[in-house]
Parts: sequence; structure tokens; C-alpha cells
Amino acid sequence: MDPIGKALWLIERDLDGRFDLQTIAEACGMSRFGLARAFVLATGWPVMRYARARRLSRAAYSLVDGAQDILGLALAAGYGSHEAFTRAFREQFGITPEALRASGQLDGIDLREAMRMQPTTTYPLAEPRFEQGEELLIAGLGERFSADKSQGISALWQRFVPYIGKVPGQQGWETFGLCCNPDEDGSFEYIAGVRVSRGAELPAGFRLQRLPARRYAVFRHGGHISSIHETFVAIFQRWLPASGLQAADAPEFERYSGDFDPMAGTGHVEVWVPLRD
Repeated sequence: MDPIGKALWLIERDLDGRFDLQTIAEACGMSRFGLARAFVLATGWPVMRYARARRLSRAAYSLVDGAQDILGLALAAGYGSHEAFTRAFREQFGITPEALRASGQLDGIDLREAMRMQPTTTYPLAEPRFEQGEELLIAGLGERFSADKSQGISALWQRFVPYIGKVPGQQGWETFGLCCNPDEDGSFEYIAGVRVSRGAELPAGFRLQRLPARRYAVFRHGGHISSIHETFVAIFQRWLPASGLQAADAPEFERYSGDFDPMAGTGHVEVWVPLRD
């Protein structure tokens, strides 16, 4: 079973459970960020938002059947109080639990039904090489994104381009797209940066991230940069489950060659996926 299908199965099997993103990722043999990114690309939903929507949808069915114990439904859906449940329910469906129960019907309610396992991507992926990566110190501009709303990454690169070659302590002309610091909802920090020898004297607003030496699987992205998400899906949904390896819960990154043109999206691009020892 591919990890996306397994994540869907785990959620459905234990809708009453108190699983979190870390628990699901570990069961799927992936990092939190890797699962969050692959899941939303395959389904259109962040992992935990999908899980919450499934729990709330199940509660909606119970309410139209006349369920009286709203606090019990709240606890089963993972909420600690009637108030928190009502707030989330209204945000999801535009109606309170009490109002839905009184109406006795689901007309106009956008329920989140269980998803079927998606077919594994057929996007072509060359076999990776394996590297014992040295320690890296990356400096650049960073912002937080959610896996389903990452369109702003290209604008981040446009802001960073004028700094290339001018960053204090810059080493080489390669650039890096670093994905790090995921949170429970699957959002992550993306840093467009370069390798530096020191963290001093950086421009205002720059982020600095140190990556320890570790082992990586390195994949060549063969298409235009706009399709790089297809490479990520192929890695995590197809290659990783078949490899018998597991991704480490550590930053992964895109490495762009020194002649890469971020405006045209052309040049040599590699995806470096950290592996568990």
C-alpha cells in the first residue's frame, strides 16, 4: 500500500483516535513534511484538516439522526468542549450542531466523504544516487506556506534573486530551496537561499538554517520547474514505499545549479531527501 493510501486507511480505521501528524507519518514510514506535502498533492487536502473534516462529517450524520449528546460527539471528534466543537462545526458547515439537528436534513451541507485510495502516479522518475551529505549552512529569505497554498514560493524566489552573489560568506553559485520546520497542520517554512560559511552580517530579514551531515537520496528533476511537485509525489508515493527505506524527519531541499534561471525555470534541479539511518 502506498503511503497516501495507508494514511487514508489509518484515518478511517481510527476516527475516534487521538492520532496526530507525527503518528500517521511514522506509520507510513515518512517524515511529517514528506507526508504532508505528498498527501495534499495527491488528495488536495492537508492531512489533519482532512481528518477533522471526516470526524465532523460523521458527527453531522449523527445529528440529523437525532443524536442528543452533543458533548459526546464533540469528544469523539477530538474536541475538548462543546464550545470548541460548535466553533469548528460552524466553520466547516456554516451551521451550528443544534441547528443541523433541528433541521433533520443534510441538504446544502458539504460533507467530506471518505476518499478512495488514489492511483499511484506514473510521472517518470530516474533512479536516485545516494550521497553522504556534508553539513550545510543555508541563508536566504523564508516564509511559511501550507502544502495546499504554496503558490507564493515563486514570488519568494523573485525577491531573493537580486541577493545571489552578494550574500556575505556565500559559497558557490548553487541555490537551495529548503523545506523545514513543519507544524501539525502541515504548513512548513520554505527558504530560498545559498550556502554560506558564516551567519554574521546577513541582510535584514534573512533566515539561517543549519543542516547536519547526513545520508540523502538524490533525484534529478527532469521537467520544467513548474512540475517539480510531480517529482515529489513520485518519490514519496511510489519510490519510497518500494525502496524499503524511510525518510528522516529532517529538512529536505531542492538544489539548483549555478546556471539555473529562476525566471525561465530552466537548468539543473535535484531533490535531496534525507534518509533514516
